[in-house]
Amino acid sequence: MPVPFGDIRWPAGFAPGGPPVFVHNHRRIAAPPAVVWAWLVRAPLWPAWYPNSHRVRLLAGADPGVPGGGLAMGTHFAWRTFGVAIRSTVRDCVPHERLGWDGAGLGAQVYHAWRLLPDGAGTLVVTEETQRGWGARLAHALRPQRMWDGHEQWLEQLERRAREGMPPGDIPARSA
Repeated sequence: MPVPFGDIRWPAGFAPGGPPVFVHNHRRIAAPPAVVWAWLVRAPLWPAWYPNSHRVRLLAGADPGVPGGGLAMGTHFAWRTFGVAIRSTVRDCVPHERLGWDGAGLGAQVYHAWRLLPDGAGTLVVTEETQRGWGARLAHALRPQRMWDGHEQWLEQLERRAREGMPPGDIPARSA
């Protein structure tokens, strides 16, 4: 049963119930939203801790306030995930609260959203993704659990990193 996700901003044509593929994952992480956020927006570091991401390159619009660059509203990035080359653009970004990007590659159009909700001394992290297109339908038909499993692994590794503290080069931040 999905956890209430607050105010994910779905672009037209991507809200759950529309596209044929939808996945929801969530996890309570014993770290404040600012620490979880710091790891999440450091996309160039994902391959070091999330094995389903490869060759992440920030192409334009990176946050200059994040050491090494980070995701911000309008950031364009290219990467490989689930064996597919993807080009993405950040479409929603509220620091320590919401992050969402679209993506396209090999017959699939996707929207991936993250929601960080303060939860006592930690953070409830919700991630949801919808996909449409022939490539998305085919991949889902062949391995319907694959995306959920990949996102669950992403959350597990995000939790591990966040519980260790801030990413290298980051100064501890206060949560909003």
